[in-house]
Amino acid sequence: MFFKQCGVKISIPIKPPIVPTNACFQQFTTQQGLKKLILVTISPTKFLLQPKKILLIFNINLNSLTSHNRNQVIFLHSMQAPKQIELPNFIEESEVYPMVDVRAPIEYKNGHIPGAINIPLFEDHERAEIGTIYKLRGKEDAVLRGLEIVSPKLADFVKSVKKLNDKGKVLVYCFRGGMRSNSFATLMNTAGVKAEVLKGGYKNYRKGSLQFYENKLQLIVLGGPTGSGKTEVLQELKKLNEQVIDLEGLAQHKGSAFGSIHQEDQPSQQNFENNLFREFLKMDLGRPIWLENESFSIGSIKLPYPLWLQMKQAPLLKLMIPFKARVQRLIREYGSADIQVLKNTVLRIQKRLGGLQTKQTLEHLNNNEAEKVTEILLSYYDSAYQYDHQTNECKHTIEINSLADDPETNAGSVLEVAKNITW
Repeated sequence: MFFKQCGVKISIPIKPPIVPTNACFQQFTTQQGLKKLILVTISPTKFLLQPKKILLIFNINLNSLTSHNRNQVIFLHSMQAPKQIELPNFIEESEVYPMVDVRAPIEYKNGHIPGAINIPLFEDHERAEIGTIYKLRGKEDAVLRGLEIVSPKLADFVKSVKKLNDKGKVLVYCFRGGMRSNSFATLMNTAGVKAEVLKGGYKNYRKGSLQFYENKLQLIVLGGPTGSGKTEVLQELKKLNEQVIDLEGLAQHKGSAFGSIHQEDQPSQQNFENNLFREFLKMDLGRPIWLENESFSIGSIKLPYPLWLQMKQAPLLKLMIPFKARVQRLIREYGSADIQVLKNTVLRIQKRLGGLQTKQTLEHLNNNEAEKVTEILLSYYDSAYQYDHQTNECKHTIEINSLADDPETNAGSVLEVAKNITW
């Protein structure tokens, strides 16, 4: 009798031996006699497998082989564990080959390697169930339940991966580079798709991403009061082939109480850090990298602390734009915002803004007096900026005065000053 799964032909005797109810497994051989096949009952008291040997998993009904036993069984096609690769090689290869995150959806949502596709071995409720079994009944029962859940999904896993690209190779990771990623990768290898596993898994990626900021970085920080057009100046610098990382763009927030207006929801803290790490990996660390001056927090997101410390030690080029020009910029940026959103934001800062100014701002909003609203709020933010600048002064600050809000011209001015910075 022959069975064919994922291109592997397996030979089993026409009348296989009856599996005793207390047996954990019984061995057969493949048609070529080269690899072992392990037959495992669905509910043994012990589940024995050789280390690094699990791999092809699928269900059949034993009744199709013999009328003497109706137990459901699982076959595991034994083969060598997939290749594990170190983090630097994994990152390099991810520019060419697709990445698959086999963790549960909730793990993926909390944080994943940028660009990875989520093909979960277990859905969130399945993962929770297996975790409960592990705690209450132990690892062996948890592994068995995991096999029961996964085995009907195997063909879909293969189809999903083959749709990702035509390069014939995929990179796989789970949390620690353990059973989930190795089982998935082995299935892919069996199905003819070369799969390699990130050594240490997502945990190793997180460790590497946070340790990255121990490197001494050549940073230039662009600062200036609210409304100076710093983000647009950085965009102009990027057009001039300067290396720029947009912290506010990655955080989906402009930094102030009004910073979430016209923005998408902020990413998770882990995804922000992962995306930021990815941006730094694109940089030539032998050249300066431009960042916008930020507080430690950007909305609900926090900068990696070692990076923030380096920013405080980096040269700060402070762009000074006239007050009236900044008022007009802010009207352009926020003038179309919903008036109720603006009112709610004003009320959130009323303790710092003060009772009288809060009342006046709300009245001007009701009267659609955008310029008066902006002048009150900008005066408040200028005072806050001045205080922050005095208490968190960067070591090397250079003021660059400009008479106009012209990002292209101002980019040229700050770049000219930056040429004199020595490292």
